[in-house]
Amino acid sequence: MKKLTDWQRNTFFYITLGIPFYMFGQCLNPIIRSDGSPKFAMASTVAGAITNLILDPIFIYIFKWGMMGAAVATVIGQILTAVLSIWYLFHMKAVTLTRESFGFWPRLMKRFLTLGITSFLSQVSLVVSMAAVNSMCSKYAALDPIYGQAELTQIPLAVVGIIMKFYQVMISICIGISAGTIPVVGYNIGAGRKDRAKQLFTSVLIAQLVLGLVSLFIVEVLPNQLIGIFGAGNESVYYTQFAVRAFRIYLCMVPLSMINKGTFIFLQAMGKAFLSTMLSLAREIVFGVALPIILPIFFGLNGILYSFPTADVLAFIIAVCIIISVYRELNADISKQPKAVS
Repeated sequence: MKKLTDWQRNTFFYITLGIPFYMFGQCLNPIIRSDGSPKFAMASTVAGAITNLILDPIFIYIFKWGMMGAAVATVIGQILTAVLSIWYLFHMKAVTLTRESFGFWPRLMKRFLTLGITSFLSQVSLVVSMAAVNSMCSKYAALDPIYGQAELTQIPLAVVGIIMKFYQVMISICIGISAGTIPVVGYNIGAGRKDRAKQLFTSVLIAQLVLGLVSLFIVEVLPNQLIGIFGAGNESVYYTQFAVRAFRIYLCMVPLSMINKGTFIFLQAMGKAFLSTMLSLAREIVFGVALPIILPIFFGLNGILYSFPTADVLAFIIAVCIIISVYRELNADISKQPKAVS
């Protein structure tokens, strides 16, 4: 086995060193938002990111640390975010920390873990889905009459990577919109204001649909510009042809994908961990893994491109059933609410 070089070991060391700070900062971020300080939550994250951006060129080019410098800059940014989050923890609006606050409460932990495992399984299932897509890309690119050539065989995998980078940007906006509603939904449900929760659910679905349509317009009308953004504008004609086709097919159902993700997160906010988990696992594991394996058998490389929108359509069918069920439940609860006196 090839031994790691000194700079590889150092880079790995610093990245590993930053993991606890990264995890701590990420864990406290939703707590800060739930305490009614979304601006501080954003500021602490942005402060770490800006610190990283400033220190990157200093450590890489001035100190000549190379990749290790990038790792050190990343860790310093993560430490800053964690420190700011810890400071806020002792200046919360709704909670005053005492010694008892740090006790282990099994009943509360059970509820936290139920909802937390939902997000955990969602992230893990997404990794499994992408592993299946990448594996099938490599396999069927080698069998393709054009991309099976030695100098072209890496094109499909590289293109799918670019597509997923764009998708991650758009889906991050979607997640941000949905995650921002979690404390609001929780507060209104706890207060018995299911009417407000229903209005918010409707607003979230509309916002996700609009975001999805904007994303769809970009991928269908401006695929060449997207390729250029990621530095692939001067590649071979085969690269460009496949990239344009892949963008237009792979993300042709992105509006449904946004609604699926918004529904998944909103279900978490309502405390419906089981439904949220089932929707996520159906999309990423049942459809996200099975379809990239099955469809290429019949359609070759194009089958991999068809797998993503097909999975979104099938998951959307399930999501629609869940959405209808949620609306019925909310309407039933709203009918029991006391009427406001004018």
